[in-house]
Amino acid sequence: MPKTTPKQRTAQIVPKKSTKKHAAIVKKFPPTTLITGGTGFLGAHLVRQLVESGAKDIRVMATSIPEWLTGLGVDTVEGSVTNADDTARAVEGVTEIYHLAGKVSREKDEAREMYKLHVDGTRLLCDAARQAGVKTIVLASSSGTIAVTEKGDVTPDERYPPPLDIIARWPYYASKAYQEMAALERFNGKGLRLVIMNPSLLLGPGDDRLSSTKVVLDFMARKIHAVPNGGLNFVDVRDTARAFQSAMKKGRHGERYLLGAVNWTFVKFFDRLARLTKVPSPRLAFPSGFAIAGAHVIDSLFRQWKFASPVEADTIEMAEYFWYFNNAKARRELGFTPRDPGDTLNDTVRYVKENFLGGKW
Repeated sequence: MPKTTPKQRTAQIVPKKSTKKHAAIVKKFPPTTLITGGTGFLGAHLVRQLVESGAKDIRVMATSIPEWLTGLGVDTVEGSVTNADDTARAVEGVTEIYHLAGKVSREKDEAREMYKLHVDGTRLLCDAARQAGVKTIVLASSSGTIAVTEKGDVTPDERYPPPLDIIARWPYYASKAYQEMAALERFNGKGLRLVIMNPSLLLGPGDDRLSSTKVVLDFMARKIHAVPNGGLNFVDVRDTARAFQSAMKKGRHGERYLLGAVNWTFVKFFDRLARLTKVPSPRLAFPSGFAIAGAHVIDSLFRQWKFASPVEADTIEMAEYFWYFNNAKARRELGFTPRDPGDTLNDTVRYVKENFLGGKW
């Protein structure tokens, strides 16, 4: 299959509609629902599901507006949540917000950018939302703000104390933890409802930017040569998008909801990928401390020489921890029912193969 562009791949997920129909719909049904970050992996699925359900009162805010989005019959605002004027335009007339805008990065050099977007941007959005009369915000955070342990001997739920001593090492998770705090502080009071969603690793089709599914591509490209000692939790992006809609209707103010399908060791995760892809799973495993120390030394040397490092030290370090948790609260209160994890992996592998490996296998 010929390699497609990101624009073409996204269009395969979200069908186009005429711009004339779009204008008529927006005029007849003024937007009451705002989605920030609506062009990302989770955002594109959420927008598509809302449109397919018949919703006609949607506005999407993104830093750039792709063609597939303008043809969907939704209102759009080009801008950033870190800009006061952009944010004021985006929240005008809105009563509910899905706040998904964010940046996924493991690079410490991008810590300031992530803090500005996740924390400062969220403060700005919450303040603008209160002034505009918004009643509900559903915030996309991460399970990594709560559910990470050193040994995997406990299975955290929403009551688990945030492991700030662990996640402070990684700017992405630290900024998401501070984002939650900022939102709880700024969007609180009579008649206001803030619901925090904490999904684990998002897998499934449609990740054009490889924000979550790069681990699957690396496995299929035979770039993973050793098995980490830790464990992960993952969830289908399509199930996550549906859970966000349920949270908008049922979620309780100030509550967090962990969204995940399974808790697996990396050994089991790679073995399942091996069955689907016919790529042998790596069998080599280093003692945890040795793997982390060695990765940081290599990474430091290559950065000193101003070369791209062949290893991602922070990623290796994170994979030595356990990202397990209990999803009972989301099942009970939101009706969250994740699909079979094998189906998610199969769809992820197919998407990666067709869009990043030329369809050849």
